Amino acid sequence: MALPREYETQACALARALEVVGERWTLLIVRDLFFGVTRFTDLQTHLDVPRAVLSARLALLVEAGIVERRPYAPGRFEHILTAAGLELWPIVHQLMGWGERHLVASGPVRLFAHATCGTDLAVDGACPACAVTPAPADVETRPGPGAPSVRRTDPVSVALRRPHRLLEPVVAA
Repeated sequence: MALPREYETQACALARALEVVGERWTLLIVRDLFFGVTRFTDLQTHLDVPRAVLSARLALLVEAGIVERRPYAPGRFEHILTAAGLELWPIVHQLMGWGERHLVASGPVRLFAHATCGTDLAVDGACPACAVTPAPADVETRPGPGAPSVRRTDPVSVALRRPHRLLEPVVAA
């Protein structure tokens, strides 16, 4: 039996937020949308998430106003973060950093830099050189020195190993 998604007995904004982004796969989908993976088939390939689960999670994110579906070909849609979705960047960035500091012994698998000056972002997402916290579109990501626990070879994973700005569509070769 699946656990319910709602926290009906909790009168808390965190509980409401978890009802939307707290289910398995959801934050990984949001992470990939920041990384520029916007098409359903690319998300499914990269995450190895069952199609029905991906479809349900994307529908919930659209319903919650975090993601917008946009047609890119007849009958085909890409998924783009809305303004509300973009507000999740500091949370996603800090969760990744926390995981790398406390759960990954080999160091950061992915680095993030302020695209304007090239300086790596601090733990809180700020640029130490410019004293600003760049918006996701002003952040470049590249592989870090840490060894990933899994070395994926699908075209999306290979494309994500190239340095690129967040939110720029990733083209799988």
